[in-house]
Amino acid sequence: MQLDGPVCRELAATAARHGITLVAGVVETSDEEGRAYNTLVAFDSSGALVAVYRKIHLFDAQGFGESMFIKPGPSTEPVVFEAGGAVFGLMTCYDLRFPELARSLADAGAQVLLVCSSWVPGTHKTEQWLSLNAARAIENSVYVAGVCQAPPVSVGRSLLVDPMGYVEADLGPEPGVLTVEVSLSTVARVREQFPMFRQRRLG
Repeated sequence: MQLDGPVCRELAATAARHGITLVAGVVETSDEEGRAYNTLVAFDSSGALVAVYRKIHLFDAQGFGESMFIKPGPSTEPVVFEAGGAVFGLMTCYDLRFPELARSLADAGAQVLLVCSSWVPGTHKTEQWLSLNAARAIENSVYVAGVCQAPPVSVGRSLLVDPMGYVEADLGPEPGVLTVEVSLSTVARVREQFPMFRQRRLG
């Protein structure tokens, strides 16, 4: 599909109709036959497209070859956008295992990381999903909202982790919808308590 095609037009209309910012994963046509992009799109409350992130780390692991049908995004630049006074950064699934991407998003101003995922089940995979979301939150003093498809396709456990690593919400393994709040003052307070961005010696 194209970003100006019917799927994205409907997503934009939904965002405008409800007056919300909407982030969704889509399969976007690339210029290479047989391989598409795994893409996140963000539409603001007017329906305008405000951010596009094409997944850069492909899941060629556990006997699975995502790169056979998905093309990595051509840019490694962090993708952030502003909504409701907060800055959000975009990541997709396997990206969560690469801390340098989360750090680049925080460096670009992100206060909340949005992780859209189909986390494949397997040995200790649920524990890894929970731990990695918490790790990315703690090491960058950000909120992490990890959204994951429910079983049997994926492990589920969509959650919100605060900048101290505390899980404020966890939907468990079943499909569901939950409204949660983030506090930018909490982000600022934790970054003052742990001034890692000023103290780091590498990167």
